[in-house]
Amino acid sequence: MFDKLKDLGGLMQQAQAMQQKMQELQAALERLEIIGSSGAGLVKVTVNGKNETRKVEIDASLFVPADKGVVEDLIVAAANDARTKVEQTVQEQMRGITGGMTLPPGFKL
Repeated sequence: MFDKLKDLGGLMQQAQAMQQKMQELQAALERLEIIGSSGAGLVKVTVNGKNETRKVEIDASLFVPADKGVVEDLIVAAANDARTKVEQTVQEQMRGITGGMTLPPGFKL
């Protein structure tokens, strides 16, 4: 009986340690900045590790009224590139915390 309680206590400690690591990861992800780009770097979108857009940079050479649609498409492509990089980064960080287990696709912290 005592062994089962000891095992349960150890399991609870492991769960608390993992919870602490998850909280630390969430704080780190808020500070993380990942840049997605498109159009050979003419458009850049910076997001944090929680996929919140922080900044959009557009090269001045793209400010031609006739190219408005192209610029809009490049912004979308850069934002999608940044989000993909965030998901990859989160997966890598989680593997370190969970001992190799990965998050299911689309899982949000």
